[in-house]
Amino acid sequence: RTSAGQERAKVSSTSRMSSSGLAIAGTRSTGQDVRSQNVQAALAIANIVKTSLGPVGLDKMLVDQIGDVTITNDGATILKQLEVEHPAGKVLVELSNMQDQEVGDGTTSVVILAAELLKAANELVKKNIHPTTIISGFLLAKKEACKFIKKQMSIRLSDLDDEAIINAAKTSMSSKIIGSESDFFAKMAVGAVQRVKTVDSKGKNKYPVGAISILKAHGKSARDSELVDGFALNCVKVSTQMPRVIEKAKIALLDFDLRKAKMAFGVQVLVDDPKKLEAIRKEEGEMTKRKCRLLMEAGANVVLTTGGIDDMASKEFVQNGVMAVRRCKKSDLRKIAKLTGGRLLLTLSDEAEGESVDPSALGTAACVSEEKVGDGELIYIKGCSSTKAQTIVLRGANDYFLDEVDRSLHDAMCIVKRTLESNTLAPGGGAVEAAVSVFLEHFALTLGTRAQLAVGTFAQALLVIPKTLSTNGAYDATELVARLRAYHSAAQKKEGKAHFKYTGLDLENGEVRNNVKHGVLEPAMAKIKMIRFATEAAVTILRIDDSIKMSKKEDPKGPQMDGY
Repeated sequence: RTSAGQERAKVSSTSRMSSSGLAIAGTRSTGQDVRSQNVQAALAIANIVKTSLGPVGLDKMLVDQIGDVTITNDGATILKQLEVEHPAGKVLVELSNMQDQEVGDGTTSVVILAAELLKAANELVKKNIHPTTIISGFLLAKKEACKFIKKQMSIRLSDLDDEAIINAAKTSMSSKIIGSESDFFAKMAVGAVQRVKTVDSKGKNKYPVGAISILKAHGKSARDSELVDGFALNCVKVSTQMPRVIEKAKIALLDFDLRKAKMAFGVQVLVDDPKKLEAIRKEEGEMTKRKCRLLMEAGANVVLTTGGIDDMASKEFVQNGVMAVRRCKKSDLRKIAKLTGGRLLLTLSDEAEGESVDPSALGTAACVSEEKVGDGELIYIKGCSSTKAQTIVLRGANDYFLDEVDRSLHDAMCIVKRTLESNTLAPGGGAVEAAVSVFLEHFALTLGTRAQLAVGTFAQALLVIPKTLSTNGAYDATELVARLRAYHSAAQKKEGKAHFKYTGLDLENGEVRNNVKHGVLEPAMAKIKMIRFATEAAVTILRIDDSIKMSKKEDPKGPQMDGY
């Protein structure tokens, strides 16, 4: 038998032995060690984004390997830029991405809550409570919390005034760089989302945020940004001799080249008479000219294509007073097709094996114009038959500012979309978290099992959101959160005090107030999904009690030890 010293040396060696005597080419850590490592990794990530939470949160500056700078307040963007190595840390990064895709906002709070749940669970494990008990307690608490938000904290959109949606957008923007201009941008976000409304096959209203394009142009101030009633293309016309403005436009949308026809790759033409060469060259040019004439005969006076337009085709269009634009994005042309009632043409071939253009495939617009914006030109398409696609042109001093405004506006539009689709709002400013925390503490006392501790811990962990909000606002978190809890406890226990349930934090004055009255609102589904996702991520990491990291295999063909 070996001595204790030799045993320790064996365990720390790279090739570990499992209980079954199987040799593993890697390092293995089990039990409390791996749990503590995972919790530390989660807390390290949460601490990075913690200070950016809330209306008085601060921004982060991230510099990548090639020196590109990103200045942002958005949790998902911060974590995307960090190249996290730790596997448990990666779970939190994916968690914030999922919140971003599902809701669009609340990416910082979901990471902070997940890390706090892990920290609380780890303390319970140290007190000899089994992880399975904690997991079942957490899942029960999650279920009850979501039920409570739906029943008690949700307010139907129809019960609030018309400003409610704008207030929800303003709440989303309050922590961002455009917080000071939130009145202006909130109206823009709500206007854009409401215009792209569609109805799906089940008769439900849908608001696809993807139908709203955001273009960025240097110069002027943020307040000079505009929502275009129509569409703006970041392209220029082929020739300066083409008209700048076309009224009563008929728009042809093409997905092919208008350049001199070339033979397909690998196709050869064998000529026995050199005089025919000139005829072949001429025909190559004529094929393109015929396509241009067919388009004009169908009534097209604006041609947009994803391919190129050569000088010969350009000359044909100039002579007939047609505006032509090349190298447009296919996604943009699809949006313009929806907007103008046209169709994207992949070819001009018809069933009779000839070429023709159906006039019904052309889109219509009241006006198509080229206008100078900032350093370049944009093509504006206005007065379309529908509003299924919209464009916002952002103005600002530099790229960092414009990128951050773009992200902030996108988050706000996602919040407006979720509010309109779910039709329910909840008070912001830590109100929901405090209410759920008080409710779960009372609920935990009704449980006669070990899960009572886990539910109580879950209730305490939820308070990390109001605590972080207060700390970031430079206020005494303990005092503010205690006052907030007192209001919510009264709302749930005392008769006639039910209106206190809308009490949240006022971070401008360091007070508590009725946040519904003051217009601090968020979609109820954002809160429900935040609690769901954070709990699921915490449970995923908490289940891990064994971590095996495999060693890198040496390449037999590569250098061995010191040489080949």
